[in-house]
Amino acid sequence: MEEKKSFGELIANPDKAVLVDFYATWCGPCQALSPIVQELAREMSDKVQVIKIDVDKNPAVSQRFKIRGVPTLILFKGGEIKWQQAGVMPKRDLKAVIERFA
Repeated sequence: MEEKKSFGELIANPDKAVLVDFYATWCGPCQALSPIVQELAREMSDKVQVIKIDVDKNPAVSQRFKIRGVPTLILFKGGEIKWQQAGVMPKRDLKAVIERFA
């Protein structure tokens, strides 16, 4: 069984970029973005790891990164924020961001 890692350990991944999708179950735009993020997670699994954070279940993490609205995407590399954006975005644009930093 895999050991459960803390959020800090997950985003500090030295081998891959880590895309964190901050969402809420009641959020319509989050539901629209989710399949895009999942598709990219499959297509780019060699470059990026995707983590989904439910803001209602993880308020401490949401506060730490000053999440004001959902969906919010944050791309980390080696534990550092490389890019952050709120709102839904097209797959090609998100893919370009990942390729730029991954």
